[in-house]
Amino acid sequence: MKSINLAAIDLNLLVAFEALITERSVTKAAEKLQIGQPAMSSSLNRLRVLFEDDLFIRMGQQMQPTVKAKAIAPNILAVLHQIRQTIIASHPFDPVSSDRTFAIGSSDYTSLVIVPPLLEFSSHNAPLINFHTVGFEKDSVGELLEQGMIDLALGVFPNPPRQTRLEPIFEEHFVGIARQGHPDVKNGKISLEAFTKLSHALTTLRRDHSGAIDRALQAQNRQRRIALTTPHMLVLPFAIATSDLVAAVPKRLALTMAKACNLTIFELPIETEPWKVSMLWSVLSDRDEANQWLRNTIKALASQL
Repeated sequence: MKSINLAAIDLNLLVAFEALITERSVTKAAEKLQIGQPAMSSSLNRLRVLFEDDLFIRMGQQMQPTVKAKAIAPNILAVLHQIRQTIIASHPFDPVSSDRTFAIGSSDYTSLVIVPPLLEFSSHNAPLINFHTVGFEKDSVGELLEQGMIDLALGVFPNPPRQTRLEPIFEEHFVGIARQGHPDVKNGKISLEAFTKLSHALTTLRRDHSGAIDRALQAQNRQRRIALTTPHMLVLPFAIATSDLVAAVPKRLALTMAKACNLTIFELPIETEPWKVSMLWSVLSDRDEANQWLRNTIKALASQL
């Protein structure tokens, strides 16, 4: 096996590789590392010599990683994460004075529920701490946690990735929303007959055209018309407020939407199963003081929702 003399290698090149694999741009990678573009280009050339591969090739507006770059990325990112964690762990975490930035994997829904109270709490108890919310695909959340790209994730995780920890923080269920004065909603209720005849709106990130409500209706040999599907949750309350569309959404989301757009909330005429929203984090961060503070803070705030 070929021996590698680490003393002869500039390990800052690994940091440059991390910036390139994340940003997919020499310019943006240079900005992230606060160095000039020529210096970043020089680091890329040295990386190519070190790994005997192009590593990144310009395709359109981005620098796309080669097969070899993709193969070595997980180990490089994991090593850098562990180094950072080692350095951070050597200093006691003090939320009052820390200026750390936490990256939280979160959907629009969980961000809407958790972020406002988290910011309010932090403004009084951890005024210098910053938060960065990151959208994610569930298939990649384990990799994001392991590589340190996010500190924890919020959502529903029926099959948690390996080497992760999971803790439920609150239970949720569906309710209906409609415009104020909707003729089919009376005293916070709607008949099953009216519910299935109305046109519905559905928020979905999976580009599908059905959800838990459709499965519940199918169990009763019924179906609904979905007149609007959108991945943009911000569109939903305004579409409902200006039409006779109705929608089924998580209750905590419904409360916020109803307040913002003067909507009415109603009980669904069908039974749906509640679900648990959880925090997910890597075993690598399980005993990290800062990560523990973040988890404990979110858990405490969620218990007050």
